[in-house]
Amino acid sequence: MRKPVAVYTDVVDTDPGPGVELLEQAGFTVRFARTSAPADIVTAAEDADALLLGYAKVDRSLLDALPAVRIVATQSVGYDMVDLDACRERGIWVTNVPGAATEEVASHALAMTLALLRGLPQLDRDVRAGVWDGTRHELRRLSEVTVGVVGLGRIGRRYADYVRPLVGRVVGHDPVVTTVHGVESLELDELLACSDVVSLHLPLTDATRGLLDSRRLGLMRKGASIVNVSRAGLVDHRGLLQCLEEGRVSGAALDVLPQEPPEPNDPLVEHPRVLVTPHAAYLSAASSLDYVLEQARNVAEWRVQGRPISVVLEGHPTVPGRHSRPQPALDRAKTV
Repeated sequence: MRKPVAVYTDVVDTDPGPGVELLEQAGFTVRFARTSAPADIVTAAEDADALLLGYAKVDRSLLDALPAVRIVATQSVGYDMVDLDACRERGIWVTNVPGAATEEVASHALAMTLALLRGLPQLDRDVRAGVWDGTRHELRRLSEVTVGVVGLGRIGRRYADYVRPLVGRVVGHDPVVTTVHGVESLELDELLACSDVVSLHLPLTDATRGLLDSRRLGLMRKGASIVNVSRAGLVDHRGLLQCLEEGRVSGAALDVLPQEPPEPNDPLVEHPRVLVTPHAAYLSAASSLDYVLEQARNVAEWRVQGRPISVVLEGHPTVPGRHSRPQPALDRAKTV
C-alpha cells in the first residue's frame, strides 16, 4: 500500500519539527518544497496527498499540476491564499488554524490602540529628532473615547474584552454575530461615524475585500484612527493615505500591508502618524508551537479519522491508505 505524502509548501517564522513528527506518527512521508514558487512546489509535491501552507498561494493552475492532493491545510486563521472554488470542484478539504493566536492578536491590537490614543508613534519620533514637547499632538483620555470593533469572532471578542474596561464605550459590527456582552451592536456606517478607534477583525473574503473603501473612510469621525491586524485587503490603502494627509484620519496602526515586505520609501509606511509592525501580531513562542501542531493535526486526523478538526471546506471522503474502519484517534496528550 502506497504511503501518503504530505508536503510543506513554505515555512515562515515557525519550526515545523513538531508537525513533522505528528505527521510521521500518522503514517505520512513528509517533504519540503525548495521555495514557495509554484514550480518548486510541483516538483516536491507531484504525488502529494496533503499540502501544508505558510503564505504560498494555492490556485487552480497549481492544483491542476497536483492531481493527487486531497487536503490543503493553512497555518493561519485566514485562508484567502487558497482558491476555494477550485478546491470545491476537486473535492479537496481545506482547513485552517482558528484559535492558536487569539490572545496574541487581540493583545497586539490592544497595544496598537493604546499607542495611537496616547500618540506614542509621534512622540517617539519627536524625541529621536530632538524635539522634547508633548503638546504637539492630541493625546486622548481613554475613558472619553469610543472604540469600534469590526468583526466579533474569537479575536474580535477577546479584543473587546481587553479594551472594554479601559475606554468609555465599545461598539461592534459583525455580519453574523449580533450580541456580545458589553458591546453595543451597530450597523457598520454608524460604527464608523461614532468611533475614535476602529479595529478590524475580519477574514478577507469577496464580501469583505475593500470594506473600508473611500466612501466608508469618509464616514469616519474626524480625527479617528484605524487598527488592522487582520488582512490588508480590508482597507483601501490609497484612500487611507489620502485621509491621513488631509487630517481626516489621525493615525493608523497596521500589522498587515498590501505588499509584504513593503517597497522602500512606501509613503504609508513612512507616514509620521502610521505605526507598522511586520505581520507579527500572532507571534509568541506558545502560538508558534500551536500553529505548527494544529496545522499538522488537521492533516493527521483527516487520515486517521477521515475528517480534519478545523474545516473550512468539506472535501471528498476518500482518504488514501486508510483502513475501512477508523483507527484510534491520535494521542493528543503526546503532541502538545
